[in-house]
Amino acid sequence: MAFVPSALPRVLDIARELGPALDKALILVSRLGGVGETLPNPHLLIAPFLRREAVLSSKIEGTQASMSDVYKFEAGGGRAHSEDVREVINYIHAVNWGLEKIASLPICIRLANEMHARLMVDVRGHDKRPGELRNKQNWIGKLKTPIEMARYIPPPHNMVPDLMSDWEKFTNEPSVIPVLVRCALMHYQFEAIHPYEDGNGRIGRALIMLFLRQEGVLSTPLLYMSAYFEAHDDEYRDHLLRTSQTGDWQPWIRFFLEGVAVQAQDALDRSLKIRELQDDFNQRLQENRASANAFRLLEPLFTNPYVTVPGAAEYLGLTYAGAQGVVRRLSQTGILKKDSGRWRPALFVARELLNVLE
Repeated sequence: MAFVPSALPRVLDIARELGPALDKALILVSRLGGVGETLPNPHLLIAPFLRREAVLSSKIEGTQASMSDVYKFEAGGGRAHSEDVREVINYIHAVNWGLEKIASLPICIRLANEMHARLMVDVRGHDKRPGELRNKQNWIGKLKTPIEMARYIPPPHNMVPDLMSDWEKFTNEPSVIPVLVRCALMHYQFEAIHPYEDGNGRIGRALIMLFLRQEGVLSTPLLYMSAYFEAHDDEYRDHLLRTSQTGDWQPWIRFFLEGVAVQAQDALDRSLKIRELQDDFNQRLQENRASANAFRLLEPLFTNPYVTVPGAAEYLGLTYAGAQGVVRRLSQTGILKKDSGRWRPALFVARELLNVLE
């Protein structure tokens, strides 16, 4: 026995009681979009927000890697052999690739496949048809659970192409359904179809942000849902299952809209704290009459709060001794602190910034 979802509805009566939740989510997403448009350098927020999403989306699937682990790896001080970190890095690469492509390629099966191929490079699941729709039955349950005891059994593999074709049409055709509600339906359907042997959850969650970008709701990719789904993991999975069991969209839509509002507000709060911290760091350097290179090193710190002296030398175009002096000045102002780990080369971290990001 397997569940075969119906085609997504092109017209949907939204319960009146969902109106306030929809209005609140729209208002907060609009405010977040305004923040993205006013940033002089949006990358200062895009990079850390994406890394947080990558860590939390992977955590839902059982990956144990922190933002610090990812940042240390990218700064040159992490363990390259850590498979959990590689899975998070792959997620970042897959989403960045998707962000580049949606300017010319709509959200479609091909886009999802190519993101999936990048997600599965040299990690667990690399042997499970990366970049291709599944060709056998899969199921959802606890580790090593037989199909007879599965929590959920997606549709047979021979039905997946047609189901995904309808999903693709729904995602791109004009609609009278509000865009955030369409996003909730799109995400549910992808998870219900479960088109890949592995990696479905991560691709499905990444497509939420890409869909909102495609529809013009987000000018800058700052809204991610994995933090909300991870904090309400059981509720998230239960809502998806109950929608399949009952055919009632309203509880899932309410949960999704509440999550959008929570994450949009969280992104607004974090954006404000990051910008305030950026102003504070600049003020400290001004008061200490720091060199222009010290100010220049602030920008990559907001992309990755960890730095090494060789990394600073490469970025600034300085000798090792020159970069060492810049790092020392940032340490004297309290912006950087030497990490306690035994890293070679030594790692320095902007701890206040890391606290905001984590």
